[in-house]
Amino acid sequence: MAISESRYQADRYRIPVEGSFEDFRQRYETAVPALDYAALNALIARQADWSEVTAQVDAAAPWGFLRYWSSDDGPLMRLAHDPGECVVYLMGNHVLAERMYRHDQAAMLYAPLRPMIASRAGETHFIIERPSATFSSFGAVGADDIAEVGHELDRKLAALLEHLDAPVPPALHSA
Repeated sequence: MAISESRYQADRYRIPVEGSFEDFRQRYETAVPALDYAALNALIARQADWSEVTAQVDAAAPWGFLRYWSSDDGPLMRLAHDPGECVVYLMGNHVLAERMYRHDQAAMLYAPLRPMIASRAGETHFIIERPSATFSSFGAVGADDIAEVGHELDRKLAALLEHLDAPVPPALHSA
């Protein structure tokens, strides 16, 4: 077997948001609720039908995304006298991820997405890479299906940003 190499260009957005870091963080975390791992693990333990997983995600994720993890990096960085706030998340939708996983497990390198909220000198930003730029880089069997999920994630991200009263990069609307 030969080693394969794929190159792609990421499109990273630094989106200015209104309000304080804590205000925007609270709005984001309300719109993107934490995954209920106990409920998910219960489905796995009893080998539930995928339709139950889908129903659970649909009920729990009003904007199509769940929070899988977060890291509040500001307090640690302030020990080095670096000012500002920064929280990094893993945000995604395992029902959508499965539609890519079935074609290429490597899609899981980028699913879930890695947004962050950062603030310095009173300016708060939501920072994320455009999903379709990443997922369109897959060239294996099912590449079109993977790319389509990337465009669907662009549209969901645009809807989330609109809900959060944040500017939406035009490329997300054209997905």
